[in-house]
Amino acid sequence: MDLVIRGARVADGTGGPSRTADVAVHQGRIAAIGRIPGGGRHTLDARGLVLAPGFIDMHAHSDLALLRDPDHSAKAAQGVTLEVLGQDGLSYAPADAPTLAGVRTAIAGWNGPGDDVDFDWHTVGGYLDRLDHGFDGQGIAVNAAYLVPQGTVRALALGWDDRPATPAELDRMRRLVAEGLEQGAVGMSSGLTYTPGMYASGSELTALCRVVAAYGGYYCPHHRSYGRGALGAYAEMLALTREAGCALHLAHATMNFGENEGRAGELLDLLDTALADGADLTLDSYPYTPGCTTLVALLPSWAGEGGPEAVLARLRDDATAERIRHALEVEGADGCHGVPVDWSSIEVSGTTSAAYAGHVGTRLDGWDTARRLLLGDRLGPTVLQHVGHEDNVRTIMRHRAHTGGSDGILHGAKPHPRAYGTFPHYLGRYVRELGVLSLEECVAHLTGRPAARLRLPDRGLVREGHRADLVLFDPDTVAAGSTYEHPRALPAGIPYVLIDGRFVIRHGRRTDVLAGRSVRRTPVSAGPIR
Repeated sequence: MDLVIRGARVADGTGGPSRTADVAVHQGRIAAIGRIPGGGRHTLDARGLVLAPGFIDMHAHSDLALLRDPDHSAKAAQGVTLEVLGQDGLSYAPADAPTLAGVRTAIAGWNGPGDDVDFDWHTVGGYLDRLDHGFDGQGIAVNAAYLVPQGTVRALALGWDDRPATPAELDRMRRLVAEGLEQGAVGMSSGLTYTPGMYASGSELTALCRVVAAYGGYYCPHHRSYGRGALGAYAEMLALTREAGCALHLAHATMNFGENEGRAGELLDLLDTALADGADLTLDSYPYTPGCTTLVALLPSWAGEGGPEAVLARLRDDATAERIRHALEVEGADGCHGVPVDWSSIEVSGTTSAAYAGHVGTRLDGWDTARRLLLGDRLGPTVLQHVGHEDNVRTIMRHRAHTGGSDGILHGAKPHPRAYGTFPHYLGRYVRELGVLSLEECVAHLTGRPAARLRLPDRGLVREGHRADLVLFDPDTVAAGSTYEHPRALPAGIPYVLIDGRFVIRHGRRTDVLAGRSVRRTPVSAGPIR
């Protein structure tokens, strides 16, 4: 054997009782579990540690970070061995040059402008190939799966206009989604409070979901509201995926803003009814109350029509800027989930230009400051929205369809601590300190359940024959190091992480191993999409 791990407490990812066992690893896979006589080339004494499958981040924004940072300790040090990219309907494939330019500006607040990345791909397959090649052909820090981003697809097919797709444009979108799935994507995402994806009607989304279903993928929507109308937005996603016969995974599923305090139970009742009716349904959440997004995302949808340059032109025009202010402060813009904006709840977490770095860590004092930042930083500011509720967070994470997702935005001077802390925070705060979940149940939420959603037959469980993507942590000390004041601090209590049987974290330190690759699920053949 290449490695024998001795005496670990094995939480196998099923949610069943943990047990003490040895685990042998050979040629990147789990070779044996139990009492293993003799040794291997290497032996690790794991007494006092929990051995679990590597954590799967079901909602990640590392689309460019994995290509610019070979270390990527933000995720590797948490025990994350697989991230799901292409989230919220906006990412970098498939795209032609004009579409890519618009997307890069639109989500510069998530990933930076990308000036340090060679965008040498146009297709989903090309992007996944780039991940496989990684750094000098060695690979990337952790594994990555990809969702076809519906907003990018819409921009490619008909631009950034707020109008229905023509039959020909809808056919092109269907073909683009099919091609992405054929090339290895695991499903499709949407960002229905982000332009241009939010311009899609329910019938348009249903047509695309039928394609996703034909290939055995799943639909992952950031739906139309997490504020006023949140339950209706969830119901819309349940109805359209039921009509399409498509599996559904609800992105960062929560209930935010004052009108939704204490209402998580209503959401879970809705989900339980759908599950009882046979829905193929999962969701993810992060264990924190603030959200994080781009400042421009709060604007009303009509302000985003035409793409980023059109947004900037509207912001420069005083009369139009006043209309935007009124929509935000009085009406409740659809970009701000139908809730009139409370500027004091919005904290600047990052800017693209150093000239505006002095605003990082401050709360906005009104529309004039927000407008100045949007114009000066070319839509680049990222913000935390302090609009969540702890009771909702705890209620939702207990649900039987729940998985973990960081929604971690790594860009910016003061990012949300969830980017560096989600998984140890679950284990330290919500398992050990609060007892909201048992250790075994929490591990299942972070491993076996997401692997099942992704339909990965050899990941997510400690089982013979499965890939040796493993994490060992100390249940007595595991904790997030990241805080709102120090958001890039690394976690404690996670001394070992392996991908394909190779140590990416050893004795609590990042090694130089680049064992990550794209994870492509072989899709069900759907035949030609016409």
